[in-house]
Order: sequence, then structure tokens, then C-alpha cells
Amino acid sequence: MSDQRSAAHLIVECLVNEGVTHVFGIPGEENIRLVEALSESSIEYVLTRHEQGASFMAETYGRITGKAGVCSATLGPGAINLLLGVADATTNSTPLLALSAQVGMNRNYKESHQSVDLVTMFQPVTKWSALMATPGAAPEMIRKAFKLAQTERPGAVYLAVPEDVEEAEVGPELVPLPVNVPRADDPSDAQVARAAEILRTARNPVVLAGHGAARSDAGAALLRFAEQLDVSVATTFHGKGVFPDDHRLALGAVGFMRHDYVNFGFDRADVIVSVGYELQEFDPVRINPSGDTKIIHIHRFPAEVDAHYDVAVGLNADISRSLDALADAVGPDVAFEPVGGERIQALLSDELDRGRADDRFPLAPARIVADSRTALGRNDIVLVDTGALKMWMARLYPTYEPNTCLISNGLSTMAWTVPGAIAARIARPEAKVLVATGDGAFLMNSQEIETALRLGTPMVILIWVDDAYGLISWKMDLEIGHNVDTAFNNPDFVAYAESFGATGYRISSADELLPTLRTALAADTVSVIACPVDYSVNSELIASLGELDETLS
Repeated sequence: MSDQRSAAHLIVECLVNEGVTHVFGIPGEENIRLVEALSESSIEYVLTRHEQGASFMAETYGRITGKAGVCSATLGPGAINLLLGVADATTNSTPLLALSAQVGMNRNYKESHQSVDLVTMFQPVTKWSALMATPGAAPEMIRKAFKLAQTERPGAVYLAVPEDVEEAEVGPELVPLPVNVPRADDPSDAQVARAAEILRTARNPVVLAGHGAARSDAGAALLRFAEQLDVSVATTFHGKGVFPDDHRLALGAVGFMRHDYVNFGFDRADVIVSVGYELQEFDPVRINPSGDTKIIHIHRFPAEVDAHYDVAVGLNADISRSLDALADAVGPDVAFEPVGGERIQALLSDELDRGRADDRFPLAPARIVADSRTALGRNDIVLVDTGALKMWMARLYPTYEPNTCLISNGLSTMAWTVPGAIAARIARPEAKVLVATGDGAFLMNSQEIETALRLGTPMVILIWVDDAYGLISWKMDLEIGHNVDTAFNNPDFVAYAESFGATGYRISSADELLPTLRTALAADTVSVIACPVDYSVNSELIASLGELDETLS
């Protein structure tokens, strides 16, 4: 019996070696051998209805697990359809490997059917984009892909596999390379000492925890740091849950398009301890408008350069170890007066309580947020799509554990949540999963309802229905005083859901939403809830925030 096997089988062996359990994608003529090899392995091939959905599934899997999610497509249009989720992963600092077929090496040098320069196309939105030109390169290239995707600042990588390379035979000497996992490193003693001196002379420090803190599993260290120094903690939209919102030192999430309650904690701050914050999450001018607040940057990698993010000291090492080392260096005798936390928490809680009691129909956004929070457990997952609803959910939805309120704030892509929910359920099958999406975003990737039903991944899709691109309408109203070309018509969402075999619900009064959510979340199927929303309160929110002043803090 020959030890020869195809390069496709070798690639799959390398994926198994990396711990891959699922590959999301759609097969094509040029990668049928890879799909066949996957079917003979321990990896589950998740057939999707659109390659874009596959890329969002891989991204969400990578975000929740910290291990690179893998998506696969054929060449040409199939590969191009992966591009959006790949870009979303890189801008959201999420590990992902995209594999696609490519024309054979015998014709990639000339004009040829379905041939485009995919490697160049993916380069701007990946950490590494390359062509597997020979079968023998598979072990090294797959190992390099995962190493790059998962270390330093995580992100996406892309590999193109020519058709004739995939089907070529390889010998027994080609095997997967050993997986080396980087060890956590300690911060520089000198940098820790400099940061500690800044904190010892501070009056009103504030911690800003970003996506990197959640990604690095630094929540426990952050809690120790905050409690020892008695310093208030705000999170970014991406970092929601890395510090529990019901903790006495929690300030809530920062990143809203206008000055919000949490900003007043930063208005008084003379030092910002930035923990895992990355500038793509939101513009630092929002928290350091004068550019003169001292910043201690704690992350695995150096900060981006920005006039409003001028780092005084950087601790570029393991985040948990850096926080513990800094707390030890500051010492137990230093403690601060928390900045406005109780007052800010009370304002957010009051706003949510008013929403909970608001019986208007269509529903007030705060009512939908409140009922969603009540229906879900502390460890359940909500995926929040881009749109007006993101502003309401990010501001008001209390979050207690990392990666339980997932928001795309790097690229702020629409329509990632329905496919993402499938991967969330695969990554954490014990959690209930809720999709919060607008009607505009929902119809962009709603075909993946069929995928969810076929796989048996229950979820609830809550559609905030306003028959328009609500966030664009909101911003037009703010900037030019009216909105144009944002309205559209919708199908019957209940009938649409039922046409897939899912369960559909239509909310016709405010008091129907919470019991419907509970019923749907308890069901072992895909449920779609169409909930009309009244976004006229958007202008009321902006007006109320505009009336706030420094007396808040």
C-alpha cells in the first residue's frame, strides 16, 4: 500500500494538527479534493449558503475561542465573497484563516477563465496573503498561517491553493509541523516602574478596557487591579463584559457618537490606563480631546500613533502579567477615589428602567434592550449587528462576561450576526444565542437560516423593524436636518421564517416581547421575531445627552 496521498489530504492533516474542528464554506470544482479530504477527517465541514456567511462564521468562532476560525471557498467569485468577513476579522483583531482554490500553475501566468490575482486582492486586509505554489510548502505555510493569525495582534491570513497543487501527490516525508504555543511574557521592570510612578502621582486615573483585554482573558487580572487601586473602569463596545457592568467600579461602555455619561469619567481623568484598547474601536479624541492626558498603554503590541493617544509609558507584554506587575509596583498603600461610577451607573440604570416601563408601540429601543437583557442569562450570547440598534445595545445592555455581547466595531460590518450566531452556538453550545439585527442587515445574510436549521443550531433572531436604514437616517437628521433615500419595504418576516421551517413571531404590543423572547429562547429551533421599533426617540437621546454638563461627575 502506497504512503502517497494528495496535497489536499496533507493540508487537512495540517489543519487537524492545529486543532481545527470546523471549516465553514462552499465547495467548487477546483477544491473538491480538499472537501473530500475534510470529509474523511475529524473536521466537520459546515456547508453554508454564501461564502460571506462562511467568513463571518469563521470570524465569530475565532473571536469566541481565540483559535483561528477557518473558512474555505473555490477560486474567483467564491474567494472574493470571503473578502468582507476576512477584512472584518483583521479590523476586529480576530484570528482567521481563509483558504481558497486558484487556477492551476499551468495557467496562472495568463488571462484565463475565473482567474484573478487573489493574493494581491487579500493583501490589504490580512496579516499575510500567499500562494501555495508547490505541494511541499503545505506544512510550513499552514503552520505559519496559524502562527501569524493567532499571535501578537491577531488577524486574518489568506492562502490560495492552485488546483493542480491541491491534487498533486505528496510523499510520506511531508507531515505537519509541531505546534509551538508562545509563552506568556513579563513586562519590562523599567517600564513598570515608570508606569507606577505616573500612577502614584495621579489624582483621578481611569481604566479603559478594550477588545484586547477580552481576547487575552485578562478579566481576572483587571478586576484585581481595579479593586486594589479603587479605580473606575470603562470598556469599549468591543470590550463589553471584560469588566462586569454591575461592579461598583464599572463606568459602562464608551464609543457612542456623542458625549455620553461615561465620558464624564474621562473628563476628570489625569491618567488613562489603557488595557487592550485598539484605536480602530473608536477615535481617542472622544476621551482625550485636548491630547494632554497621560496614557499608560498595556497591550501585547505597541499602540498606533495618534495625536490624542500620546503614550507616556507602554507595557508591551502579556496583559494579565502587566496588570499584576503594575499593581504590585504601585503598592497596597495607594488608592483613589473612583470617578463618578455610582452616579453614571445610576443614570444608565434609570434610563434602562424607564425603557422597561415604556409601553409605547412601536417599541422604544430601551424597552427592547431591557427585555433582551431580562430574557438572557449572564453567560448567554447576544450578537449585535451594525445600525441604530448597535448604539442602543452598546450603551444600555449590561454585560458581565467577556464575549457575551459581540459587536463589530473595527469595520462595523452589517449582516455578520445571523451567520455569526451559528458559529457562536458551535463554539459555546451550552449558551443561548440571540441575534439583535436591523431589518436592513437581516436580509443581507438571512439565507443562513437554512444552514442553522440543517445543522441544528438553535438561535433567536430579533429583528428591530423600522423599514429603513435607521442609523443612516439618524446621522442624516443630525448632520443635515432630514434624511433621504434610506426607507424601503420589507417582506412578511413571519411567513419568511416559516418558509425555511423556522418559527416566526410578530410583536404587536410592548408587553408581548419579553414572553415571546423567553418562549423562543427555550425552543430547540431557529426563531425569528419581528419587532417594530420607534426610532423617533433617537433625537430625544441626543438632546438629553447634550444637556449634560460637568455637574454629572
